[in-house]
Amino acid sequence: MPQKVIAIDGPSASGKGTVAQRVAEALGWAYLDSGALYRITALHARRRGADWADEAAVAALAQALPAEFAAGAVLLDGEDVSAAIRSEEIGMGASQVAALPAVREALLQRQRAFLGEQGLVADGRDMGSVVFPDAVLKIFLTAGAKVRAERRARQIGEPLSGERFERILAAIEARDEADRKRAVAPLQKLPEARLLDTSALTIEESVKKVLDWYREK
Repeated sequence: MPQKVIAIDGPSASGKGTVAQRVAEALGWAYLDSGALYRITALHARRRGADWADEAAVAALAQALPAEFAAGAVLLDGEDVSAAIRSEEIGMGASQVAALPAVREALLQRQRAFLGEQGLVADGRDMGSVVFPDAVLKIFLTAGAKVRAERRARQIGEPLSGERFERILAAIEARDEADRKRAVAPLQKLPEARLLDTSALTIEESVKKVLDWYREK
């Protein structure tokens, strides 16, 4: 049976988190930012002195991850790390730890537990392929790399041109490459997923498109 889930997958800074959250609010459903769990794991590992390539150590930390989502904030050991997990360094760390099978397994059931009776909008990179394969609606949400770099720059208060912007763009392109090529749950558009390119769309237009597709079901 189809799960009462809208699974939105896509690359970094594509806007999938904002769109997913607003769709969840419109439907009165729960929201899961799966990428945040991997970012928190990377940050937690860094703070505990664990190498991101040490699969056993990072998986052990992920298994008992002291993370909470409360009132729009992301908490790690009770500390608000909403801003800390959005740095490009932690983003690359998230991509690295997400390629570790034991880490993905440790976080899998935690992600599935977000689905309750009211329904769930989940965003990430393998929501439709691995975590919720029976989702009622699967969407691959993307945008051009430069557009995504501009969005990330605005998010963290950086300029939209110059050397610092080029570093952001390069980091996004490197993250894309790593996510596509990883051996475990690579980023991909599933044949049954709807393609939503938000490069020229507003958030409101993107949200409306997702809601329209869901209501067509």
